Amino acid sequence: MGSKLTAPTISRRKRHLGADPLVMLTAYDAPSARMADEAGADLILVGDSVAMVVLGHDDTMSVTVGEMAHHTAAVARTRPRAMVVSDMPWMSYHVSVADTVTNAAALVRAGAGAVKLEGGAERVPMIEAIVSAQVPVMGHLGLTPQSMLAQGGYRVQGRTSGAALGLVADAKALAHAGCFAIVLEGMPAAVGQMITDALDVPTIGIGAGGACDGQVLVFHDVLGLQTGLLPRFVRRYAALHDCGVDALARFAADVRSGAFPRDDECYEMNPDEESALGLYGHQG
Repeated sequence: MGSKLTAPTISRRKRHLGADPLVMLTAYDAPSARMADEAGADLILVGDSVAMVVLGHDDTMSVTVGEMAHHTAAVARTRPRAMVVSDMPWMSYHVSVADTVTNAAALVRAGAGAVKLEGGAERVPMIEAIVSAQVPVMGHLGLTPQSMLAQGGYRVQGRTSGAALGLVADAKALAHAGCFAIVLEGMPAAVGQMITDALDVPTIGIGAGGACDGQVLVFHDVLGLQTGLLPRFVRRYAALHDCGVDALARFAADVRSGAFPRDDECYEMNPDEESALGLYGHQG
């Protein structure tokens, strides 16, 4: 398996220096964490996407620090080799610096090896405070789901030259503030490459092109557990929703037909004790 991956190790994983691309997958519980780790992921993100793919909300803005800590703890208990990164949810770092550090600490106490937060240069004071508390921070730029109201929905960012240069400036500010890696989401591939080339810390893309230093996708999207339309950057590697429904339907059919359980799926009693039960049944 190798040694546990840490923020200093991840921060040196630049492809132009010969490093292998980073692989990050989301996970929200022990089974998904074990699967991601056994598959060789470098980082496991306990994403605020748990709000949508696990908890049934319409967006990521409904999840709380307590819920994120709950799911982070479940992932961390598997003791993966991969580094566990936990999303700081909406309004957990938009408050005072002291509250921001307290919220980050709650996720670390739950088992996170680092926290991730969204936003550009405006987040620098919060990032610096968390880093000063000895907690590694991962940044997140571009299409930032927690900013969907301000961005007018889930829209690709950085399409104009001015917006692209703004993202480059934001990325440099985040790296200077101490981020050990930065997620780039929903931006033209050329902009993803510009940012990647401008930074000494690795970038992890999700809809940001192939030049990033790594890639991340949501567990449920990769395995086809999530149904409905998907963004163009999602590639499904399995259709587990359909397989699961088929398996459950076959179980239901076997129950209704009497085919489940078979005799070999039932427990037996000592014959003498069973005979004694028969006698009791005839008394009275």
